[in-house]
Amino acid sequence: MSITANKFVSVSYDLNVGEGDERELMEQATPESPLKFIFGLGSMLPAFEDRLNGLAAGDTFRFSLLPDDAYGEYIEENVLELPKNVFEVDGIFDGEFVREDSIVPMMDSDGQPRNGIVLEVKDDVVLMDFNHPLAGETLHFDGKVLDVREATAKEIAELTEPAAHCGCGHCDCDDNGCGGEDCGGSRKEGCC
Repeated sequence: MSITANKFVSVSYDLNVGEGDERELMEQATPESPLKFIFGLGSMLPAFEDRLNGLAAGDTFRFSLLPDDAYGEYIEENVLELPKNVFEVDGIFDGEFVREDSIVPMMDSDGQPRNGIVLEVKDDVVLMDFNHPLAGETLHFDGKVLDVREATAKEIAELTEPAAHCGCGHCDCDDNGCGGEDCGGSRKEGCC
Protein backbone atom coordinates (compact mmCIF):
# COMPACT_ATOMS: atom_id res chain seq x y z
CA MET A 1 0.00 0.00 0.00
CA SER A 2 1.35 3.43 -0.94
CA ILE A 3 1.18 6.65 1.03
CA THR A 4 -1.80 8.65 -0.22
CA ALA A 5 -4.50 10.86 1.32
CA ASN A 6 -6.01 9.66 4.61
CA LYS A 7 -3.53 6.80 5.06
CA PHE A 8 -2.12 6.17 8.52
CA VAL A 9 1.67 6.46 8.20
CA SER A 10 4.45 5.47 10.58
CA VAL A 11 8.07 6.49 9.88
CA SER A 12 11.42 6.45 11.61
CA TYR A 13 14.01 9.11 10.81
CA ASP A 14 16.95 11.20 11.88
CA LEU A 15 16.52 14.95 11.48
CA ASN A 16 19.75 16.92 11.19
CA VAL A 17 20.27 20.64 10.71
CA GLY A 18 23.32 22.52 9.51
CA GLU A 19 25.60 21.92 6.57
CA GLY A 20 28.46 19.54 5.84
CA ASP A 21 30.48 18.47 8.88
CA GLU A 22 28.54 20.98 11.00
CA ARG A 23 25.29 18.97 10.96
CA GLU A 24 23.62 18.42 14.30
CA LEU A 25 21.05 15.75 15.18
CA MET A 26 17.92 17.64 16.27
CA GLU A 27 15.33 14.90 16.45
CA GLN A 28 15.05 11.18 16.07
CA ALA A 29 11.99 9.02 15.54
CA THR A 30 13.02 5.41 16.17
CA PRO A 31 11.27 2.19 15.11
CA GLU A 32 10.32 1.78 18.80
CA SER A 33 8.93 5.32 18.98
CA PRO A 34 8.08 6.32 15.40
CA LEU A 35 6.35 9.40 14.03
CA LYS A 36 2.73 8.48 13.35
CA PHE A 37 0.36 10.67 11.37
CA ILE A 38 -2.46 10.62 8.86
CA PHE A 39 -1.26 11.73 5.47
CA GLY A 40 -2.97 14.75 3.93
CA LEU A 41 -4.69 16.17 7.03
CA GLY A 42 -2.29 19.08 7.34
CA SER A 43 -0.57 17.96 10.54
CA MET A 44 2.85 17.75 8.83
CA LEU A 45 4.85 20.21 6.75
CA PRO A 46 3.44 20.07 3.20
CA ALA A 47 6.93 19.65 1.71
CA PHE A 48 7.60 16.74 4.10
CA GLU A 49 4.42 15.01 2.93
CA ASP A 50 5.27 15.74 -0.73
CA ARG A 51 8.55 13.84 -0.33
CA LEU A 52 6.78 10.83 1.22
CA ASN A 53 3.85 10.73 -1.22
CA GLY A 54 3.69 7.37 -3.00
CA LEU A 55 6.23 5.57 -0.79
CA ALA A 56 5.35 2.21 0.76
CA ALA A 57 6.29 0.31 3.93
CA GLY A 58 9.96 -0.64 3.75
CA ASP A 59 10.94 2.27 1.49
CA THR A 60 13.74 4.52 2.69
CA PHE A 61 13.96 8.26 2.15
CA ARG A 62 16.61 10.95 2.28
CA PHE A 63 15.80 14.57 1.48
CA SER A 64 16.41 18.13 2.63
CA LEU A 65 13.91 20.93 3.13
CA LEU A 66 15.10 24.51 2.73
CA PRO A 67 13.74 27.06 5.25
CA ASP A 68 11.09 28.29 2.78
CA ASP A 69 9.68 24.73 2.66
CA ALA A 70 10.02 24.18 6.39
CA TYR A 71 9.70 26.80 9.15
CA GLY A 72 10.72 29.92 7.23
CA GLU A 73 13.61 32.27 7.67
CA TYR A 74 14.63 33.57 11.08
CA ILE A 75 13.01 37.00 11.51
CA GLU A 76 14.64 39.39 13.99
CA GLU A 77 11.34 41.28 14.37
CA ASN A 78 9.88 38.16 16.00
CA VAL A 79 12.13 38.75 19.03
CA LEU A 80 10.17 41.02 21.38
CA GLU A 81 10.44 42.54 24.81
CA LEU A 82 7.15 42.05 26.65
CA PRO A 83 6.23 43.75 29.93
CA LYS A 84 6.79 41.43 32.85
CA ASN A 85 3.23 42.01 34.11
CA VAL A 86 1.93 40.04 31.09
CA PHE A 87 3.19 36.94 32.90
CA GLU A 88 1.57 37.63 36.25
CA VAL A 89 -0.94 35.28 37.82
CA ASP A 90 -3.05 36.95 40.50
CA GLY A 91 -0.61 39.90 40.47
CA ILE A 92 2.50 37.73 40.97
CA PHE A 93 5.11 37.08 38.26
CA ASP A 94 5.23 33.36 37.43
CA GLY A 95 9.03 32.92 37.56
CA GLU A 96 8.74 29.15 37.84
CA PHE A 97 7.02 28.89 34.46
CA VAL A 98 8.58 31.93 32.76
CA ARG A 99 12.32 31.26 32.89
CA GLU A 100 15.15 31.25 30.37
CA ASP A 101 14.73 28.62 27.62
CA SER A 102 11.15 27.76 28.61
CA ILE A 103 8.47 27.70 25.92
CA VAL A 104 5.50 29.84 26.83
CA PRO A 105 2.18 29.50 24.98
CA MET A 106 0.63 32.85 24.18
CA MET A 107 -1.70 34.50 21.67
CA ASP A 108 -0.83 37.11 19.08
CA SER A 109 -2.85 40.28 18.50
CA ASP A 110 -5.15 38.34 16.12
CA GLY A 111 -5.94 35.74 18.80
CA GLN A 112 -3.82 33.06 17.15
CA PRO A 113 -1.80 30.73 19.42
CA ARG A 114 1.97 31.37 19.32
CA ASN A 115 4.69 29.71 21.32
CA GLY A 116 7.53 31.93 22.48
CA ILE A 117 10.92 30.92 23.82
CA VAL A 118 12.09 32.94 26.82
CA LEU A 119 15.53 34.30 25.97
CA GLU A 120 15.99 36.42 29.08
CA VAL A 121 14.04 37.62 32.11
CA LYS A 122 15.00 41.22 32.92
CA ASP A 123 13.87 43.57 35.69
CA ASP A 124 10.80 44.92 33.88
CA VAL A 125 10.56 42.89 30.66
CA VAL A 126 10.84 39.37 29.30
CA LEU A 127 12.76 38.92 26.03
CA MET A 128 10.80 36.42 23.91
CA ASP A 129 11.60 34.76 20.58
CA PHE A 130 8.48 33.92 18.57
CA ASN A 131 10.39 32.32 15.68
CA HIS A 132 9.99 28.58 15.35
CA PRO A 133 13.01 26.87 16.96
CA LEU A 134 13.99 25.56 13.51
CA ALA A 135 13.41 28.83 11.63
CA GLY A 136 16.24 29.55 9.21
CA GLU A 137 17.43 25.94 9.25
CA THR A 138 17.67 23.49 6.36
CA LEU A 139 16.16 20.21 7.59
CA HIS A 140 17.88 17.00 6.51
CA PHE A 141 15.74 13.85 6.88
CA ASP A 142 17.08 10.30 6.58
CA GLY A 143 14.51 7.63 7.34
CA LYS A 144 12.33 4.66 6.57
CA VAL A 145 8.59 4.10 6.10
CA LEU A 146 7.56 1.53 8.71
CA ASP A 147 3.84 1.18 8.08
CA VAL A 148 1.12 2.41 5.72
CA ARG A 149 -2.50 1.43 6.24
CA GLU A 150 -6.02 2.75 6.01
CA ALA A 151 -6.73 5.24 8.80
CA THR A 152 -9.76 4.51 10.93
CA ALA A 153 -12.61 7.00 11.21
CA LYS A 154 -11.73 7.36 14.90
CA GLU A 155 -8.09 8.24 14.11
CA ILE A 156 -9.18 10.84 11.56
CA ALA A 157 -11.73 12.32 13.99
CA GLU A 158 -9.12 12.55 16.78
CA LEU A 159 -6.86 14.61 14.55
CA THR A 160 -9.58 16.90 13.24
CA GLU A 161 -11.46 17.64 16.47
CA PRO A 162 -10.75 21.07 18.01
CA ALA A 163 -9.03 19.63 21.11
CA ALA A 164 -6.53 17.88 18.86
CA HIS A 165 -5.69 21.31 17.45
CA CYS A 166 -3.28 21.95 20.31
CA GLY A 167 -3.20 18.52 21.94
CA CYS A 168 -2.61 19.97 25.38
CA GLY A 169 -5.21 17.86 27.14
CA HIS A 170 -5.46 20.48 29.89
CA CYS A 171 -8.39 22.52 28.77
CA ASP A 172 -11.24 23.09 26.38
CA CYS A 173 -9.40 24.17 23.23
CA ASP A 174 -10.97 25.61 20.16
CA ASP A 175 -9.72 27.42 17.07
CA ASN A 176 -8.76 30.33 19.31
CA GLY A 177 -6.55 28.16 21.51
CA CYS A 178 -6.78 27.54 25.23
CA GLY A 179 -8.60 29.27 27.99
CA GLY A 180 -11.57 27.05 28.68
CA GLU A 181 -13.02 26.04 32.03
CA ASP A 182 -10.41 23.39 32.83
CA CYS A 183 -7.66 26.00 32.49
CA GLY A 184 -9.61 28.52 34.54
CA GLY A 185 -9.30 30.85 31.59
CA SER A 186 -5.53 30.98 31.97
CA ARG A 187 -2.58 29.50 30.13
CA LYS A 188 -0.88 26.42 31.54
CA GLU A 189 2.29 24.64 30.57
CA GLY A 190 1.62 22.34 27.67
CA CYS A 191 -1.38 24.31 26.41
CA CYS A 192 -1.25 25.89 22.99
